[in-house]
Amino acid sequence: MARFRYRMQSLLDVKSKLETQAKQEFAAAKMALDIENERLEALKERKASYEAEAQALLSGTLKVQEIRDNKSAILKMEDYIVIQKKQIRAAEAKVEAARQKLTGLMQERKMHEKLKEHAFEAFLEEEKKQEGKEVDELTSYTYGQRIREREQQSGSV
Repeated sequence: MARFRYRMQSLLDVKSKLETQAKQEFAAAKMALDIENERLEALKERKASYEAEAQALLSGTLKVQEIRDNKSAILKMEDYIVIQKKQIRAAEAKVEAARQKLTGLMQERKMHEKLKEHAFEAFLEEEKKQEGKEVDELTSYTYGQRIREREQQSGSV
């Protein structure tokens, strides 16, 4: 039996490698997004601690400078939170772009795998036809040999 060789195997290999790279890029983008989300949570916690400190400053003896400093810190945290949300949106856009790229590459690889499967099925079908042809030839040869042997036996008697 002949050996199956897919003509575009090198292309399929390249598609698989590209898909692996896209998976790695997607994972890196996802990890960057997670880090940005953690930073946002840390900023929110810090702001909450400043707000709690503000409540404590207002309940005790009033120290104007400390209250102003605290209010300034809260406003700065709000600015940082706004900036961090922008960075999160940018990271989400990168994750989505990486996801779309990965999806496209996966579709291309699967398409080439389907083509390979169809080529293999066609190869098997051709092998069956070839095998059937060989069996027919062998049967015809064997039948012809038997007839010749009978003719020779009939002719020699």
